[in-house]
Amino acid sequence: MQGNVSELDIRLIRVFLAVVEAGGISAAQGTLNTTQPTISAQLASLEARLGFRLCQRGRAGFALTSKGSQFLDAARRLLAAAEGFRLEVQQINRTLSGTINIGLLGQIDPQANKQIALAVARIRARHQGLFFQFTELSSTFLEEKLINGHLDLAIGYFWRRLDTLDYQPLFRETQIAYCGVTHPLYGDAGELGHSDVAEHEWVWPSHPLPEMPAPAALERLTALTDSMDGAALLILSGQHLGFLPEHYAVKHVEQQQLRALNPELLHYEVDFQVAMRRSSRPGELVSAFLEELVKVFGVREVRFGDR
Repeated sequence: MQGNVSELDIRLIRVFLAVVEAGGISAAQGTLNTTQPTISAQLASLEARLGFRLCQRGRAGFALTSKGSQFLDAARRLLAAAEGFRLEVQQINRTLSGTINIGLLGQIDPQANKQIALAVARIRARHQGLFFQFTELSSTFLEEKLINGHLDLAIGYFWRRLDTLDYQPLFRETQIAYCGVTHPLYGDAGELGHSDVAEHEWVWPSHPLPEMPAPAALERLTALTDSMDGAALLILSGQHLGFLPEHYAVKHVEQQQLRALNPELLHYEVDFQVAMRRSSRPGELVSAFLEELVKVFGVREVRFGDR
């Protein structure tokens, strides 16, 4: 062979392996679906190309030579590598198809939305038979839909941290306390302290996150809502103070409808996460999309379903 392996050589090597595995030429006839003289001729051809004898065959029976045994190990490694190459090439061209049901918390930061869209674009470039169904819900309903199996995964911030769900951090959102233009504090807003705002009424989430310190006594938290638009309306009315995502409030600040009370002091960070059921390992579709999300957001991947 002189260091080169041709397609003919591969075919002859397969004949040799079939004979070895069958224990002889006669026994290999059924496996190879050919006659004994043909197999003998093929073995002789292989030996001629190699330049040494592979096996003893004849009335004394079939037996490998010393060099034949060494060649057997090399031949098996060669064909195993060829099979691995074939499978790898198949995987390159393999595409996924189906639908992923994704839940989203409303009013996500536009920059984060761009990253999610980039993850969709990347996976669709490789798997054009993959489709997405997006549903916008509050955090409570996102978790319920996940548990009930109506969603494959959900992106939002979650205060309950349910044991039945796994959570993968994706990005952070800054929330800042604001007042409306008709609120008594509007003129002084910018550098107000805790004591300046504690006696005023606040709109507050129905389910505050663990990282959210209450800005006033409970009796001052007079409006509860999990709706961002609802909170914004109450703040814009001038009757309540409240926290809003910085990206959401910016348009109202530019129009001088809202002013931050003290962005250095009265703010907190919210961790947005992708969540899915812990009881089930992600299927190929979901795993592929999770992988893209982790890449575009540049975060450390949590292996779902391993606990």
